[in-house]
Amino acid sequence: MSSQETAVPRLLIPGLAGLYRSLAPYSYSFMRFCVGAMLVPHGYAKLFNGGAAGLANGYFVKWGLAPPLAWAYAIALLEFVGGILLAVGLLTRPVALLIAFEMAVAVLTVHLPNGFFWIAKGYEYPLLWGLLALAVACRGGDLLSVDRAIGKEF
Repeated sequence: MSSQETAVPRLLIPGLAGLYRSLAPYSYSFMRFCVGAMLVPHGYAKLFNGGAAGLANGYFVKWGLAPPLAWAYAIALLEFVGGILLAVGLLTRPVALLIAFEMAVAVLTVHLPNGFFWIAKGYEYPLLWGLLALAVACRGGDLLSVDRAIGKEF
């Protein structure tokens, strides 16, 4: 490899280099927190605002999943409790894998026929969420996580 291939790109505003260097170690933890925190309201709506019943009656009955309401509440708990666990970085890898699996199922069974764009109920948003969850599963809790604080991780 030549030195040009391994060279770090020059910043347009070199004065920001120190800021970027100081924030870089926390960027992944911030991303993991956001992925989890943004999932929580979806689970909350399913648990406490009637969304689980709609999910059960709308999809799970049609697919023959029995009992449909139990499956809907399982998804709601995964999004609500799993989102909190992901945000704080506890049981990070298994929770992220479950969320990635949930989003893959959502993409393939619900959203794919609607095309790509989310505004048409397409698969754009659940695909992004699933890919982010998969990336989190690969890396784990990292620097700012309960997993790291307790010194144990799956």
